[in-house]
Amino acid sequence: MTFLKRIFGGDGERARLAPLYDAIVAAGRAPTWYREGEVPDTLDGRFDMVAAILSLVLLRLEREGERGRAECVLLTETFIDDMDGTLRQIGVGDFVVGKHVGRMIGALGGRLAAFREALQGEGDLEQAVRRNLFRDAPPSARAVTFASEGLRRFHGGLAPLGPERLLAGELPAL
Repeated sequence: MTFLKRIFGGDGERARLAPLYDAIVAAGRAPTWYREGEVPDTLDGRFDMVAAILSLVLLRLEREGERGRAECVLLTETFIDDMDGTLRQIGVGDFVVGKHVGRMIGALGGRLAAFREALQGEGDLEQAVRRNLFRDAPPSARAVTFASEGLRRFHGGLAPLGPERLLAGELPAL
């Protein structure tokens, strides 16, 4: 067993996060984000929404301190594997998959920072939503408000959930 597998676990450790990851993807693909929230229903828009939900779950797990660190790492690795597989499925060649995945991880890190700051009252959540969910598509004010309020409610709903409930795939209603 390699050093990293001893620290972070192998595929078996990731498998235990499958219910949570599946719930994150389902929440990010909920039709309400695309209909009422006007998030573009495109490959990029779906990535943006899943990454937003994942960011909020990672922020919740961070509150567990050292206890949540392994889950954060494993959940991020699961996301990376999923994005890698998706890119390959849509025909992105082996030589550029790594570059695309690297940008996606950078985007996830940016969302974590922006949402952490905004949800701690040190930043503007609507601006973070506008920048991270709508990219170049200018959203309506109603769409930004809907998405911001939805993410804020989701974040608030995560707070009382203990790690065991999260790992079982229990997420707050949207």
